[in-house]
Amino acid sequence: MAESDGGEANHGAGPGGGGGEGSPDPPRPRRRQLTKSRTISGSAASAFDRGSGWARDSTLVRRSSTAPLPPAAAQAPRRLTVAVDDPPYAAPNDGVLDRDWCYSSFLGSHASRPRPPQPTPTPTAADRRNPTPSPPPPVSVSQRGEEKSLASVVKRPVLLDERSLSPSPPTQRAPRFDFSPYLVLMLVITVTSFSLAVWQWMKVTVLQEKIRSCRGVNAADCKKTAEALRVNRGHGSDFISSENWNLVPCSTMLVLAIPVFLFKYIDQLRLRSRSSMRVRSTEEEVPLKKRIAYKVDVFFSGHPYAKLLALLLATIVLIASGGIALYVVSGSGFLEALWLSWTFVADSGNHADQVGLGPRIVSVSISSGGMLVFATMLGIVSDAISEKVDSWRKGKSEVIEVNHILILGWSDKLGSLLKQLAIANKSIGGGVVVVLAERDKEEMEMDIGKLEFDFMGTSVICRSGSPLILADLKKVSVSKARAVIVLASDENADQSDARALRVVLSLTGVKEGLRGHVVVEMSDLDNEPLVKLVGGELIETVVAHDVIGRLMIQCALQPGLALIWEDILGFENAEFYIKRWPELDSMRFGDVLISFPDAVPCGVKLASKAGKILMNPDDDYVLREGDEVLVIAEDDDTYAPAPLPQVHKGFLPNIPTPPKYPEKILFCGWRRDIHDMIMVLEAFLAEGSELWMFNEVPEKERERKLTDCGMDIFGLTHIKLVHKEGNAVIRRHLESLPLETFDSILILADESVEDSIVHSDSRSLATLLLIRDIQSKRLPSKELKSPLRYNGFCHSSWIREMQHASDKSIIISEILDSRTRNLVSVSKISDYVLSNELVSMALAMVAEDKQINRVLEELFAEEGNEMCVRPAEFYLYEQEELSFFDIMVRARERDEIVIGYRLAKTDQAIINPEQKSEIRKWSLDDVFVVISKGD
Repeated sequence: MAESDGGEANHGAGPGGGGGEGSPDPPRPRRRQLTKSRTISGSAASAFDRGSGWARDSTLVRRSSTAPLPPAAAQAPRRLTVAVDDPPYAAPNDGVLDRDWCYSSFLGSHASRPRPPQPTPTPTAADRRNPTPSPPPPVSVSQRGEEKSLASVVKRPVLLDERSLSPSPPTQRAPRFDFSPYLVLMLVITVTSFSLAVWQWMKVTVLQEKIRSCRGVNAADCKKTAEALRVNRGHGSDFISSENWNLVPCSTMLVLAIPVFLFKYIDQLRLRSRSSMRVRSTEEEVPLKKRIAYKVDVFFSGHPYAKLLALLLATIVLIASGGIALYVVSGSGFLEALWLSWTFVADSGNHADQVGLGPRIVSVSISSGGMLVFATMLGIVSDAISEKVDSWRKGKSEVIEVNHILILGWSDKLGSLLKQLAIANKSIGGGVVVVLAERDKEEMEMDIGKLEFDFMGTSVICRSGSPLILADLKKVSVSKARAVIVLASDENADQSDARALRVVLSLTGVKEGLRGHVVVEMSDLDNEPLVKLVGGELIETVVAHDVIGRLMIQCALQPGLALIWEDILGFENAEFYIKRWPELDSMRFGDVLISFPDAVPCGVKLASKAGKILMNPDDDYVLREGDEVLVIAEDDDTYAPAPLPQVHKGFLPNIPTPPKYPEKILFCGWRRDIHDMIMVLEAFLAEGSELWMFNEVPEKERERKLTDCGMDIFGLTHIKLVHKEGNAVIRRHLESLPLETFDSILILADESVEDSIVHSDSRSLATLLLIRDIQSKRLPSKELKSPLRYNGFCHSSWIREMQHASDKSIIISEILDSRTRNLVSVSKISDYVLSNELVSMALAMVAEDKQINRVLEELFAEEGNEMCVRPAEFYLYEQEELSFFDIMVRARERDEIVIGYRLAKTDQAIINPEQKSEIRKWSLDDVFVVISKGD
């Protein structure tokens, strides 16, 4: 059997060729094919078809080439190559896969694997003289056996030449009329209807003749005929009345037309069933009941008013059919019958007055249908009312508000955030805060009700929905809100920031635009630039971890500063405000500083530099037109400029700023932004300081993480990193640390448990208690305390108390849940507790005024202005009598702005004190809170 490639035959040699009988075939190179790939000629295929019973409808063959046949081979029998999977003992196929099947050539062109060209033998002179294609070569016995085994695996396709030669059976069209059950049924209905119509016609004709002849006979016969007519009418046969006898021909024509419609319908049904027979043969037959139910379900689902329309249609059909029936069985007119039908539908008791069997049957039927219609109507109305109440209960209705604050998301910070917003709106009689979260409205209202806080006139409206859906954003009037706050979720930091980014994208897609600005709470500082890039100028970001981390560093370096920040960030006391005062134009900042009896100026918003805020400017700076003044005041309507007061400057004590000494700080735990905290310490601490890092992260992993964040570990000049590995909640691990030698200990919310607030706070509390217990046993007496870090602070008892707290070490704990923070503060087991409540305060301040974010960013930064606590000996002498304005003027010589003070005998600092012109006696144990330029 000859071998070929995709139908290319060897036409120059072989038996019967022009090379003469017995002449050997010229040798040609053989190409490797699949182990069981053979080219089957037409005759051989016919033989196999008869012998092995191959099916002719199989088309699964291997097409090896799509190139056109050569001219010599165009008239030769087409040969197709079939292939089967190689047996386990077959040799490799040079990368040709056995599953590489394709369709035969009569199905159209199909791309195949390119194959190298095969050398074609040169035709001889005999071949040119005898162009007749050579007959197929004889098939040997061994080849027949192999081909039979091949036939048992695959089915032979019908060859092209066989299809062209085999006559196709003529297609017979199905007769249009056949004696099917439908036709028999149609004939029966036709005969019955025709008989009934003829019978009615004959009966009516006879009765009409009797009526006409009644005039010519005696009264007894007329009475008898009328009696018969009344009997017939009582049985419902009112066709013979003189008013409506013409209804009989109409009913007769209708009865005669019924078979025609049935015939047409049955014929169309038969045609449609035959046209779709081929499709239904390959699919599962669906019952008619299911198809009808499916169509009805689709209709009712796609049309909101489908129920009402269906009910209206059913009512109209019931009234119309009932009216026709009453018109037939009663003697009233058609319009009167329709009215009676409506009364029966509307009131089922109206049919009690009907007389006669026919009218009573019809009226009872109409009344029954009316009861069903009204029951359905009541069900629909009840469902509609329940659905509406449900939508109100679930928070699906639209919020019609203007100049409200919109909060997107839900987190543990929401309670303290609502509290701060309510305090901020107290001066205007309360405001409106709308919360949109993916929670049930009732659950949100229940959680807010548990806060036990007086909102002082502020209304909190909850709506259930997703901030990622524009329809839900439109539902809460996002385009009319004066500020939008996007809360970070309680999940992983990267996932939370990714969700915040998607929410910002949704906000930028609001067609109506946004009236106010957007405050986004971020979890990771590295993701902040991307959100600002997407949102543009409307976006203000507050990085929660960054705020807490920087505050912890500042509070560790300056004891008592945490309490000051709580007063300034919250709306309960004094906070930052920016406002324009035209009467202060062309005035020096040194004079502006003492122009507000009820506020403390801290900076200027420069109109000439696109609104840049200049904190702590020089005294010689002159306010220009358009400049605004940044102040610390109780509220935005409680302060105003006044004439300049009389001040007594005096002489500033000549006390130099004490130098910085090396410190030893311990970090318990690992935060995502710990590299940022290290860089802040590098900027603040003196050279020779040590930072001990105690957590469960391996040392190599720590160095890798810090390096990935862009920090040069070996480039630190002021601090030295000391790595200790261990678990902060295991006592023996903590006992291996020299806890009594640290100046400050910071207990961080570990990154491994940050997804669970309860777990994180429990871990921080356990670490705090263990450190306290170990320190108390190692330092039982306060006489063993080491010298103070700040020798210049020896006169301030409050600062000394803060420095010597907890047997010399200041412990600062990071607590995420504000409820846990209150417990820790009451128990006084920690010096300072920083929680998410500070982040909520910052979010509320930026929501009220986006410009405050620039102020907070500068005060939290490691460079520039900072908030500090200074002893009184820097500004006055012992028992000196001065006003607060006098101290403010003296502090300007040190480039500082005094914003408050804390007396030695009190526990609370006073920011923006009242009666600044009042002269009082001061003590060196007092301390002042100032805004100072960085060293």
